[in-house]
Amino acid sequence: MSGRKLKNQVLENLEILDVAADGKAIARHDNKVVFIPYAAPGDVVDVRVTRAKSKFLEATIVNHHSYSDVRSEPFCSHFGTCGGCKWQHLDYKSQLQFKHKQVVDQLTRIGHLELGEVAPILGSKTTKHYRNKLEYTFTATRWLTEGEIKSGDEFDRRGLGFHVPGGFDKVIDLDACYLQDPISNEIRDAIKNYAKEHDISFFHIRDQVGQLRNLIIRTSTTGDLMVILQFAGEMTPAIEGLLIHVQEKFSAITSLMYVVNNKGNETFNDLDVICFSGEPYIHEEMEGLKFKIGPKSFYQTNSIQAYELYKIAREFAELTGEELVYDLYTGTGTIANFVAKQAKKVIGIEYIEMAIDDAKANSAANNISNTDFYAGDMKDVLNTDFVNKHGQPDVIITDPPRAGMHADVVALINRIKPARVVYVSCNPATQARDLELMSEHYDVSKVQAVDMFPHTHHVENVVQLTRK
Repeated sequence: MSGRKLKNQVLENLEILDVAADGKAIARHDNKVVFIPYAAPGDVVDVRVTRAKSKFLEATIVNHHSYSDVRSEPFCSHFGTCGGCKWQHLDYKSQLQFKHKQVVDQLTRIGHLELGEVAPILGSKTTKHYRNKLEYTFTATRWLTEGEIKSGDEFDRRGLGFHVPGGFDKVIDLDACYLQDPISNEIRDAIKNYAKEHDISFFHIRDQVGQLRNLIIRTSTTGDLMVILQFAGEMTPAIEGLLIHVQEKFSAITSLMYVVNNKGNETFNDLDVICFSGEPYIHEEMEGLKFKIGPKSFYQTNSIQAYELYKIAREFAELTGEELVYDLYTGTGTIANFVAKQAKKVIGIEYIEMAIDDAKANSAANNISNTDFYAGDMKDVLNTDFVNKHGQPDVIITDPPRAGMHADVVALINRIKPARVVYVSCNPATQARDLELMSEHYDVSKVQAVDMFPHTHHVENVVQLTRK
């Protein structure tokens, strides 16, 4: 049967064979790969085809014949709708196995790399409440469940929660979320309930009307707590009353801030963030180092596992105190400051100027004097003139965004050939692509995957490259 004719057809008794890099499960039908969400390897299922292409199909489960031994009972009532924790149906041991396999497969299949020492994936000791940042969206037209739609009843459409995958205007109203400290649920619900009781309008994403737009909650291992409320229009007595209510109800909040946003989207990097009460930042701490985190600062969203990740990066750097280290995509300088005591000097480079300001402030606050930071597009800043001016690095640590490193950056590393490169990645596929481009000059000597995000398919990976 052709791909086009397969759409909406039910395929029976498919055995789930594996898990794909995007988190969906894999089966096969007539030599085609079938991608199926929320299935587990070992399941035997009937599925309905939702998308049919010449080389692959996408489908959803309509019936289970048998269940896999690696299945686990999902613990969240929103599982399968909100799209946040797509692997709650898999036991955690199996999640780690699939992530480890994903890393090895991508390095060897995409990068065609010979791997040296491959350590077992480092799992997270905490699999709930592990995130230090969550972002909620207000909506005047919350997503209705299938049961609510079928009931024919009228419902209060105001909500506060997460975007449902597949639509910018689809927002699910949350009862509870298990990703962040439970106080996040309390603060979210208190704000939502107060807004409803006092008739403060929720934003209509399509019509671009309404007052309340967005809520960000950031926590830290030091006990600090930041709340950022984003609203459209100007400050009104009603909004001020909401902020006072939050301030009085939650004494744990150390930083209460707000943003006036009249743009078409919720991004606020180009907007002023105003401190309503407390300090305009929170602190994170690792090995006695304190890192100041502002409302726009990037910090790894799993603080405890970030510490483990950075320890591995430092170990792979093999510093003796005599090395000049370049820290590429340094962000707010967390890795740079973390390894500075073991290095002669660390130079950090980052695109966002505000992040570089944070990096310098973090060095100063921790009395670290052997770091320098520079802002600009990596491919433009990091060139031969920069190296000639600042010195040939002995070690490069790089932690690029999901897209990986620009080809010009890879080419420069190949030209200057530091003794070691430590590559930290949140996307093993683009990491594999970059490593293949460096394979003429470097061996992959060590690989260590780290699970930062339990119940998702995402994985961090650290690779040590040694110059040939």
